[in-house]
Amino acid sequence: MKQRSRAQVEEKVFKFLMLLSFILVTGSLGFILLVVLIRGLPALSLQMIFSTPKGGFYLGKEGGIFNAIVGSLYLAIGATLLAIIFSLPLSLYLHAYARRTRWSDFVRLALDVLWGIPSIVYGAFGFTLMLALGMRASLLGGIITLTLLEIPIMTRAIDEVLRMAPPDLEQASFALGSTRLETAWKVITRQMLPGIITAILLAFGRAIGDAASVLFTAGYTDRMPTSLLRPVASLPLAVFFQLGTPFPEVQQRAYASALILTVLVLAISLGSRWLAGRLSRYSIK
Repeated sequence: MKQRSRAQVEEKVFKFLMLLSFILVTGSLGFILLVVLIRGLPALSLQMIFSTPKGGFYLGKEGGIFNAIVGSLYLAIGATLLAIIFSLPLSLYLHAYARRTRWSDFVRLALDVLWGIPSIVYGAFGFTLMLALGMRASLLGGIITLTLLEIPIMTRAIDEVLRMAPPDLEQASFALGSTRLETAWKVITRQMLPGIITAILLAFGRAIGDAASVLFTAGYTDRMPTSLLRPVASLPLAVFFQLGTPFPEVQQRAYASALILTVLVLAISLGSRWLAGRLSRYSIK
């Protein structure tokens, strides 16, 4: 009887903690969105979205942040494509060949450590690497740095997705004479494609919203990106620079820029869920 009552108390405590955690998470998200909407929506306009900064933009005059929107997309898309080239093969190797070896455990630990490193450290490393190569702050430098930031995130996420694949599917593929590589690439990857796409978009969302890693490597400019070797603007830095001015009009534009960035990240998250749901129809349950 005592054990039963104790179990009921524990269940109520854990239910309360879960409910409290849910309220904190959803409440934090709702509060952030509310603040950004209230402070950013009045300054948001088509002119701000589709025009570049004019003279005196940071003094409250005309202009927009279209260069920063395009620059952020260039940086995130370029880095994500490069990260896929390295992350997907590494994840397939860990799943198909390394398995549960000391080497695979070490690689996963290293990736977890790299995932937890602050992005400013990646920015400092990328800046040092650029100096060694004789590069200046540029779109290419920002892409390289964001690629280094994305690789551990994307690799570990894809690795966890591949480990959720049904073991029977893999055994059936081996029984038909497939090699490890054929099984991993043609069977497991196709089966787990919804989760892999979600992992890729997760890394993409981190890249498009990061400011510290591109502060020294991508630079900033009021012009549209025209070359890999020239500086490029980004939305996180646009928010940072506008919020640092003493002019209320420009600070309000910073919240509008943050609103645009938030909408982009939310669109990516919702898009990944929709795409994963569509692709999961063709997966074996």
